[in-house]
Amino acid sequence: MPVQAVVFDLDGVLIDSEPLWEEVRRAYVADHGGRWLPDTQERLMGMSTDEWARYLATDLIDGVTPEQVAYEVIDQMLQRYESGLPLLPGAEAAVHRMAGYRPLGLASSSPRALIDLVLGKLGVDGLFRATVSTEEVDRGKPEPDGYLTVAARLDVPGGACVAVEDSSNGLRSAHAAGMTVIAVPRPAHPPAPDALELAAHVAGDLDELTPELVEVIHR
Repeated sequence: MPVQAVVFDLDGVLIDSEPLWEEVRRAYVADHGGRWLPDTQERLMGMSTDEWARYLATDLIDGVTPEQVAYEVIDQMLQRYESGLPLLPGAEAAVHRMAGYRPLGLASSSPRALIDLVLGKLGVDGLFRATVSTEEVDRGKPEPDGYLTVAARLDVPGGACVAVEDSSNGLRSAHAAGMTVIAVPRPAHPPAPDALELAAHVAGDLDELTPELVEVIHR
């Protein structure tokens, strides 16, 4: 089946946002007298908004609702993004390069407001034919719901898509959707070995992401 679409993740692939998410949520938990656990950041990566807000409100903090957590944390993230995006090297060029090759989709665990802000500030929102936040589907990553929804909106089968991911849960999600996966791991949060094995190719950076590479690995 030939490649019909390329689907990007956002956090950790186009923007180096995981450290920012961790900083904001750590501070939020501390400010509310909660306790950040050793595996908290790893567990949070890939969760939908409802999932991580519920986790913070029930497992880490007392006296707050998930709705309050989501609203206040996302508001802080919006303010941080407005002051400057933590854009990863080669991100903008990779989007333009791949948009000239196949239709683009995006499957992100970020809330819709942050997705739209980031793509708008980058000036690439018009290059994506379909974008999905996992807050818009039943289950976040590692479940395949977000990627399957993007494929459906692009009107292509999952097996005809190549996904670009960085995290363990993201790699598992795209693979479970039947997509060929390219991993671009972040050194600060390397994927688990079993998740990395699901990738057809492990790239050192986004400069490696080319139509030629996609054609080779998708065979």
